[in-house]
Amino acid sequence: MNAPLELRPEIDLLARLEQSQWWTPRQIARAQARRLAAVATHARATAPFYQGRSELALLTRREIQDAGEALRSRRIPKTHGGTYETQSSGSTGEPVKVLGTGLTQAYWRALTLREHLWHRRDLDAKLCSIRPVLGDPLPTEGIVRRGWGSATDALGGKGAMALLALGTDVGVQAEWLRRHDPEYLLSFPSNLLALAEHFERHRLRLPRLREVRSVGETVTPELIERARAVWNVPVTDLYSSQEVGVIAVQCPSGSGLYHVQSESVMVEILDQQGQPCAPGAVGRVVVSTLHNFAMPLLRYEIGDYAEAGAACPCGRGLPTLARIVGRKRNMLVLPNGERRWPLSGFRTFRDIAPIRQYQLVQHSRARLEARFVVERAVSPLEEQRLAAAIREATGYPFELQFTCVDSFPPSPTGKFEDFISLIES
Repeated sequence: MNAPLELRPEIDLLARLEQSQWWTPRQIARAQARRLAAVATHARATAPFYQGRSELALLTRREIQDAGEALRSRRIPKTHGGTYETQSSGSTGEPVKVLGTGLTQAYWRALTLREHLWHRRDLDAKLCSIRPVLGDPLPTEGIVRRGWGSATDALGGKGAMALLALGTDVGVQAEWLRRHDPEYLLSFPSNLLALAEHFERHRLRLPRLREVRSVGETVTPELIERARAVWNVPVTDLYSSQEVGVIAVQCPSGSGLYHVQSESVMVEILDQQGQPCAPGAVGRVVVSTLHNFAMPLLRYEIGDYAEAGAACPCGRGLPTLARIVGRKRNMLVLPNGERRWPLSGFRTFRDIAPIRQYQLVQHSRARLEARFVVERAVSPLEEQRLAAAIREATGYPFELQFTCVDSFPPSPTGKFEDFISLIES
């Protein structure tokens, strides 16, 4: 890796990011257009996949899989540092491999630092992270290391990070957290909700906890409410992906809006006709990377849906997302072909029967399977009431199958989906 990238470029980038966040939307759009034009010119000249391809065409996961080496640049700028390969989590069922550079890593670290600074975190405090661990398995008791990672190391953060595998039993996680007594807790939303419920049920506390940080899944209002009720802390979400890095960060003003990290990515929210969504409308998330000259991803349909946001009252010029809705395959398909988002967090389930965890699976346009982890057997009357609740929430009298399981085994990445569609359309 060349000398400039060895000198912690994220610190220099962070200084620039702290200025550019206050640019006007017009200034940001102009800077993005220049960066995008440079990446597109480089892609057409050095990556076979883009030669002769329309700049308006959307890039799908299947195309990335099929293109393989053809998406990679034949002339990566030496000043961008060494290359590395990463792979998406595959939560959409279509994992992809992407090549990055030292420069793309530097932007990821700089944006991570920006997020820490926005939310005024104490980098000398303890962070407990419960997340997927790929490669060598962690010891059952987890590990503890100094510093939260390479990004915070650049600012001299001395806080310890305790790391535990996400597949660990929730009760074991809870006891582990009590032993470490952290100021910050990071995990996936479904796991955080299970932990909050466990702490509430067993009247446990985390007296030093200041903030819950969520990644990897859609945050529900239920999680936000439960974290406030059980731990008296806020939930701060980060929207990112392995393929493109940090996409959007929640505003520190408390508006609830996500600021798109426009210095690193260009994000479009498109409706079914491919037109930009107005604020308040939900559409497909399309991302273009602005600094990956090793494997440019131009107009990449990442597989998520999000709600376009309005200007944030904080004064930052960065565009916003109002919320991240979820994955494309998690859409409910009605018999007439209509697609809609199933309601997340069927709150009446717990009032009807002793449901600890649930998962709905759509097997056909007319049939749903409801999988439950229960404290005891569900009675016929409870099944009837559950069926009524599901049909009301989905808006259709689906044929229902009830299945009780001991637990839901974690996926290879640790992500959990409360609704899965197994049909194409």
